[in-house]
Amino acid sequence: MEITDTDSLVDTFIRPSGKNKSIHQGMPPLEDSEKPVSYFEFWPGYIFYLPVAIQWLWLAVRYQGISLPLISNPGISLSGMVGESKSEIFSSATGEARDKIAPWCLLSEWHSLEDAIWQARQLMGSIDLDFPVIAKPDVGCRGAGVQIIRDILELKAYINNFPKAGRIVLQQVIPYEAEAGIFYIRYPGEERGRIFSITLKYPPYVVGNGVDTLRQLIEKDPRASKVSKLYFQRHFQKLEQIIPRGMPFRLAFAGSHSRGAIFRDGREFITPELEEAFDKVAEGLPDYFYGRIDIRFRDINSLMNGENYYILEVNGASSEAAHIWDCRGSLKEVYRVLFYQYRTLFRLGWLNRRRGFRPPSIMKLYKQWKQERELVRQYPDTE
Repeated sequence: MEITDTDSLVDTFIRPSGKNKSIHQGMPPLEDSEKPVSYFEFWPGYIFYLPVAIQWLWLAVRYQGISLPLISNPGISLSGMVGESKSEIFSSATGEARDKIAPWCLLSEWHSLEDAIWQARQLMGSIDLDFPVIAKPDVGCRGAGVQIIRDILELKAYINNFPKAGRIVLQQVIPYEAEAGIFYIRYPGEERGRIFSITLKYPPYVVGNGVDTLRQLIEKDPRASKVSKLYFQRHFQKLEQIIPRGMPFRLAFAGSHSRGAIFRDGREFITPELEEAFDKVAEGLPDYFYGRIDIRFRDINSLMNGENYYILEVNGASSEAAHIWDCRGSLKEVYRVLFYQYRTLFRLGWLNRRRGFRPPSIMKLYKQWKQERELVRQYPDTE
């Protein structure tokens, strides 16, 4: 499937939309909620995930292996629990998975800025990749360090702010605004899996009134005001600008909840056609049984037919069925989903252990986590 119409994408994603531009194109209407955020949505992680940690210990006793989730996806390092390489996952893909992954290249091991730029030009030219592109760390999570790179000057600035020990994935900008996370589960030996969850990801906007500055629009918005520090830092050069009446201004690009994206439960849009399409994708991902595949798609009807979408990332064992962050949901539903997910991870690990895979040590997980955390601290700001 050929990627086209990048110019219109630049208008939508890179510059504030004009008055005649609609927002959330291809997505189901974003319905207002009585509560713009749930009361647990921004709890500290050590509080929120404490019940999950307790369940992990109980499951470790039941299945006789504390690190079994680390072989739930034997085709990915540590099953994608932490520190996995995007480029390694992309490189291993075959068939339908390879065809659906948005074109990409990997920039690594540069000796100087000039060397990095020369490598980037060569790599991009080899796959006909042109600006704008998406730059993102090869190792990272929750949208850390993701930026739109519009030209060579922005690429130089991005590389200058990137840790020299890191690696950068440059990926084609997809000409669709609609974005979703497809959570897929399949057991070893089964030909068919199932889509457990769809999360619809809506980028946050404020709409100008011709009077208020961008700062005031953010402060007055019921949801944006809750994460205003993110937006103030990201748009500090434009905060005192008055946004014209009726003009939407996009506050974030990365489709991550922690970066401000609005998540909605999209399980009602799961169809047999979509599950069949992702069975074919999973066939092209070696020993991949569990995780969230992040995509952009043309429109919701095409997605339900399993058509007109591109894969942005393939996430493994640490990924969540992110519909739990729909502000309309309940805490009871959140833990029901999370407990199910970790029961599934342990069962997959148990089955793969029977297939001959040996669980790595928890110490290896800890070392990978420390390494990833140190890299993330050095990444450029997320757009």
